[in-house]
Amino acid sequence: MQAIIFFTLAISAMVFVIYLGARSTMRGMKAKSERLTEEEELKNLPENNTGMISELEKLNELYKSGALSEEEFNKAKAKLLEN
Repeated sequence: MQAIIFFTLAISAMVFVIYLGARSTMRGMKAKSERLTEEEELKNLPENNTGMISELEKLNELYKSGALSEEEFNKAKAKLLEN
């Protein structure tokens, strides 16, 4: 009787560990797939968007350094985003 209980508990524990391992592996594969998809989307961005991003970064640097007021920064940002 004790052997049956022991094997039942041992098998249950093994099944649980295998389940956790499989679930972790599937989550890892899903995360990797999503990351690769995001990288592909970034590679497919048009050059215009990349230029706009760099322009926005430059505007932000000018604003943080104090070369642009908040009003000038917002106007320039709005103008860039309209295009």
